[in-house]
Amino acid sequence: MPMLPIPAFAAIVLACLAVRTLLSEGRPLLVAFLAACAVQSLLVALVLGYDFAWLRPVLPVSATVIPPLAWITFQDALISRISLRQAAIHGAAPAFTLFCRIFAPGTTDVVVPLVFVGYGTAILFLLHSATDLPLARLEAGRVPVVLWQVLGWALIASALSDVLIAAAFMTGNENWAGWLITFSSSLVLLFLGLLSGSPAASGVAGEDTGAPALPSRETSKEDIEIMEALEAFLKREPMHLDPNLTLSRLSRRLHLPEKRLSTAVNRATGANVSRYVNTWRIRHARRLIEGGTAVTEAMLESGFNTKSNFNREFLRETGVPPSQWKRGMQSSSNVTRISEAGKNT
Repeated sequence: MPMLPIPAFAAIVLACLAVRTLLSEGRPLLVAFLAACAVQSLLVALVLGYDFAWLRPVLPVSATVIPPLAWITFQDALISRISLRQAAIHGAAPAFTLFCRIFAPGTTDVVVPLVFVGYGTAILFLLHSATDLPLARLEAGRVPVVLWQVLGWALIASALSDVLIAAAFMTGNENWAGWLITFSSSLVLLFLGLLSGSPAASGVAGEDTGAPALPSRETSKEDIEIMEALEAFLKREPMHLDPNLTLSRLSRRLHLPEKRLSTAVNRATGANVSRYVNTWRIRHARRLIEGGTAVTEAMLESGFNTKSNFNREFLRETGVPPSQWKRGMQSSSNVTRISEAGKNT
């Protein structure tokens, strides 16, 4: 009975993820990214598992398609929409690798890891320097950041595995190379599965004192004016109740640049926009629960999609889970009714 190598299994799962993403979300760049990873896993399986040695020269070139696609997908999903022209520029990486493969084959063992390290480092640097991600749903909190950090480190780890694989071949230890390829394929499968299947749900917010947050020493008069405008806008038009709200949409409605709004919120409250918006959502949920609304209904009507995120935010805001808060409200109501009944008698 023919055996199915792990890279072939990875290719099948990645292809299924690509099809599922295409049918459910229709994100073409993420679909292309998953498809490229599936093709790369298939090529590895054919070379390593089924001895298609004539495909081996293709592997370095096809591998360097993945890091640029990861960067383009990241940019388009969380930072700003990518035009076809901007995306085409990143074709230089696989094109240069092809050039090296034809005219200087020995350099590909250096070029391929550098491409992976370069794009992985670029993703990690941008995530580290960005206070907010303009196109990420504010309800998602830090989950997109964490997932893309994992993928950035995965790209760097892939570069390290490429170096080790090249060293194994140069030293005549091809068996080691086989195990390294199998191990790296498994890691790619795991990380991409997490990336494509994440609904993104997290965030943090400061305690609600019922008063505006005190500005820091760095807060300018313009920052305070922006915060006043933001608060007035959310009271007038409660966009924070929309679970699909993004920094980009909010800044457009306020007629402000995304970075300016993000900076003002950060300086005035010590939190990012996601934390600030989630504070408003929890305030709304508390009012609903206090009015007798069921916890799940209050969660959905306050702009949260997942119960775990809602519970975490509610606990951060009130110090107790929503169920305990509801019981406390009921107990307070019962005490009030008993007290009123005693007065009447």
